Amino acid sequence: MLRDEIERLFRLESGRVLATLIGLLGDFDLAEEAMQSAFETALESWRAETPANPRAWLVGVARNRAIDRIRRDARWREKQKEIERETALDALPAASDDDGSGVRDDMLRLIFTCCHPALSMEAQVALTLRTICGLPAAEAARSFLISEETLAQRLVRAKAKIRDARIPYRVPEKDVLPERLDGVLATIYLVFTEGYAATRGDDLMRPHLCDEAIRLARLVDELLSERPAVQGLLSLMLLHDSRRDARVSKDGDIVRLEDQNRTSWNRAKIVEGVGLLDRALGVRGPPHTYIVQAAIAALHAQAPTFADTDWRQIAGLYAVLVRIQPSPIIELNRAAALSMVEGPARALDLVDALAARHPLETYALLPATRADLLSRLGRIAEARAAFDEAIRLTRLAPERRLLEQRKAILG
Repeated sequence: MLRDEIERLFRLESGRVLATLIGLLGDFDLAEEAMQSAFETALESWRAETPANPRAWLVGVARNRAIDRIRRDARWREKQKEIERETALDALPAASDDDGSGVRDDMLRLIFTCCHPALSMEAQVALTLRTICGLPAAEAARSFLISEETLAQRLVRAKAKIRDARIPYRVPEKDVLPERLDGVLATIYLVFTEGYAATRGDDLMRPHLCDEAIRLARLVDELLSERPAVQGLLSLMLLHDSRRDARVSKDGDIVRLEDQNRTSWNRAKIVEGVGLLDRALGVRGPPHTYIVQAAIAALHAQAPTFADTDWRQIAGLYAVLVRIQPSPIIELNRAAALSMVEGPARALDLVDALAARHPLETYALLPATRADLLSRLGRIAEARAAFDEAIRLTRLAPERRLLEQRKAILG
């Protein structure tokens, strides 16, 4: 039971603990090693009693482990700058028992540190996603549709650059915030996405990541008020999250959009999301990708039934999105929307053409979309084969069950 509780705590708190440790230690690898050691120590130390504030306990133990590691490492002691570092570590305060805004600020500081303009955009997002979400390298790589080796190389280079360039662990002054905004927003959205539809595991959602992403977006909105991109992203996440309770059955199975009980959608989040979207649309300028995506989400959220969904407008918005942010994933979503307007045959042509240009060999949604279109066209044998391919690729148990159920229906 204790191991189960600590594993649950690791899923919920490891991102926040690691963010605080990186701020204290200034080194990603050392912070991660110290955190792992602290959780291992908890397995022994908590048998008698769990501390009142587990997160503060973990940070304090990890901090001490890091100091011990520095003192033991002769190679570090040989270097004067590391001796100075050791002295500074001795002066570090113990973890605070405060469970309020300080932790949230640690997360935001970590994101702004990782999203320094000296790093490439992909490195910024990959590093923060790996750190905050705690994704294994293979799953983080899957999120970017790249190989695990490529991602590992980017993470090593990004960590080294932050360490060697002494990039400060803080939220920068307001006049330089905009140059980091794109990376910060992309990171927050990927944190939300991993919470909304996990890349692997037994559960479709990790709600604490959705909550954390929304909270971080609100903090950024306070730092940079009236920024359409920030409002668009916050609107998008709220509109998606409004469906949280309807997306999974009591047995943990995925409930498809057309089968969801819309009365269980969170109306307060929909109202807030639509209000933010209206504010973002009221600012002149070229359409931002988050605003267009939020507009699509709003059309879904405001449709009283699945049959009443304005698919033609949604397909048109996806066409806009393809122009401003070309992506095979967006093209695939556009084809799915067009199938509701122009029929499955037209959409299948688009999907097959897309697959020829971008194989997306690890992306389960491509064969899953083909399977749906083929089944609607009555091409059952081909649909079954496409479902098999999608089942092979997915690493998420609820998604696999849904695909298997849909394949079984074909007979």
